[in-house]
Formats: sequence, structure tokens, C-alpha cells
Amino acid sequence: MRVTLQSLVLGTVVVGWLLASAAWPQSESALPFTSRRALVFLFLPQEPLPPVTGLERVLDRMDTAARNFKTTEASVVWEQYQKVIDEKETEKGTIYFRREGGEIQMAADFAEPDKKYVIYSGGKLQVYQPKIDQVNEYDPGKNRSDVESFLVLGFGGNGHDLLKSYEVKFLGLETVSGVASEKLELIPKSIRLKNNIARILLWIDPVRGVSVQQQFFEPSGDYRLAKYSEIQINKKLPESAFKLKTTAKTKIVPPPG
Repeated sequence: MRVTLQSLVLGTVVVGWLLASAAWPQSESALPFTSRRALVFLFLPQEPLPPVTGLERVLDRMDTAARNFKTTEASVVWEQYQKVIDEKETEKGTIYFRREGGEIQMAADFAEPDKKYVIYSGGKLQVYQPKIDQVNEYDPGKNRSDVESFLVLGFGGNGHDLLKSYEVKFLGLETVSGVASEKLELIPKSIRLKNNIARILLWIDPVRGVSVQQQFFEPSGDYRLAKYSEIQINKKLPESAFKLKTTAKTKIVPPPG
């Protein structure tokens, strides 16, 4: 688009010069020196603008989606793989994201294999398991910025902000759940973060600028794969989605320490 715009501007200037040429003197020697210099400069080869790379294109789209982001609701399948025992556990449900008071909040309502509710808000993570009627609370403490940076990966986070914390590489196109997605690889820059997350893969919907799939790899070889479908952006979310459906007898387990 930038190269095309430059060509249009240059073409318009050339047409203007041609229209004006009828009033010019007929011999070059009769042209004022400054006019001859301007004419030569106009027809010098124009150095093309650098092409927009695949990575820049994806990050730009994520930036645009972030500026317009308010809420997201999607069906989710979370797959946890443990290398030591070579076993996978899968959970299915609905996930919600919203920007509230300058922060990103997340809620998840899992229906399979067991009912489970997860809410992250105000720097606190709560996990409610109705089967045992218990809420476990977690405080990320000094890791809060890391936790919240993971929450907004592809849902409300700026694309170019990724470059601050990760080495980002564009891996090309890959179809995920019928969506021709643009695949990114993120390698943490900080040793502290890399000790917990070795790398991250993101599959971004090029039309909406949001994640359709994410994969987090731990140094141990364990990974978590999240697949999103039926994604709805900026619809009004029910307030009940961000409230735990506890009972009068629910046991609350506060953060350790």
C-alpha cells in the first residue's frame, strides 16, 4: 500500500509537469537552470520503500485489534501434556476476556471432564471446583505482569509490545480449524521467564487479529495447547460470567503464605 501510494503521488506530479510543458521554452538552453535541475531530479530512479514483512503485517493487525478490543467470548479446548508420564488431559468449555477499568479480566467456565470455574481479576486468580465445593485462590505477586502478559496474547494485547519481551519470528501460514492463520513463534528474552516458558506459538486470525490457537512449551517438555472457536468479539458479556457460582458451604482456600 505504501509503495502504491508513492507511485500515485509520483504519477500525479509527472502529469502536472507534462501539462505545464506547453508553456515552457522549446529549447533546453532556454530553460532556467533551476527548472532543469528540478526536471532531472523528478526523473531520477525512485528508491522503492521496503516491503512490509509478514511479521510486521501480523503485528499491525494485532495492534488494530487491540485498539478496538472490549470483549471476547469463545469456545475453548485446553490440552495439557505431561512428558514424564506421556499423558494428555483435555478440558472443554467457554472462555471470556474483557477490558475493565484499564485491566484485562479473564473468566473460564469448563464443562468437561468436570465442572470448573476460573476467574482472573484484580491481580487474583480463583479456581472453583463444584465437585468438592472448594475455591482455591492464587496471588501471582511479583509475577503479576507475566501472568497478565500471557492473558492478552492475541486477546487485547498490542502486537508490537511483544517485541519488548520476546524474540518474535513469523513462521508462515497454517490452517487451524478451517482458519488460514498466521503463525508466530515467541522466545522469552528474560532468563527468569525462559526458565518457566521456553517458547510460545501463536496462530493469529489475519482478519480479526486475534488468536485461534496458542501453545506454551515448558523447559521440561510439558506443554499446554489452547484451541479457540466460535470467537465473538466486542459483544456484551453477562456479568455472571465473572462471578463464581459458589454455595453457602463453599470452602475458600486463600493463597499460601
